[in-house]
Amino acid sequence: MPIVRNEPDATKFNQRVRLPFELRLKDFELAMQDVYDFFYDVNVLLSSKGLQRLDDMLRPAIMSGLLSDMISASMAKHSRTLVQNQYFNGHPDLLVQGRYPNDGVKAGSDGVEIKTTRKAGGAVDTHGARDQWMCVFVYRIDNETEPAVARTAMTFTEVYLGQVTVADFRRNARGPLGTRTATLDRQGILKLRANWIYRIKPEIQDEI
Repeated sequence: MPIVRNEPDATKFNQRVRLPFELRLKDFELAMQDVYDFFYDVNVLLSSKGLQRLDDMLRPAIMSGLLSDMISASMAKHSRTLVQNQYFNGHPDLLVQGRYPNDGVKAGSDGVEIKTTRKAGGAVDTHGARDQWMCVFVYRIDNETEPAVARTAMTFTEVYLGQVTVADFRRNARGPLGTRTATLDRQGILKLRANWIYRIKPEIQDEI
């Protein structure tokens, strides 16, 4: 079965969404398409060699990290005002161009943090509560359909972009070997979902 190139559904974008920093819906659509094109090209090559799809090879944490980096790079390419944060592991991932020296900052406020998750509704763990514009891409991976050649391509199902504050987070308990994280609380996640950009399903009804 030939590998199919995925595409965003142009009818699923929210035309009433509030976008900061001169962002446009087209920026998100193009970023999603860039990721889809990459996975298509790589998976066609892997398939021609009898290897697994990239979707099946990568562990969930690595997949999320890869997607976050790819989306950040693509959004920076298409955006009118945002660039990638040049400070290694700095926050946020995207900065307003020219706002910080050499377009890099360890912890800034003018920009957008990019997160990815498989969890419907956009609840995602972060390394700390911050006042920020947070953008969450929710994606779906088909690792179950058999035979494997019939599996559908990685698909973005939801995208959210919300301005949240420290008060919108709850602190998660840290285990003996874990790193302390924070997740948007009930009101915070509702605030994020209220400013949705893209949803394949019109209603999100998972538990918060």
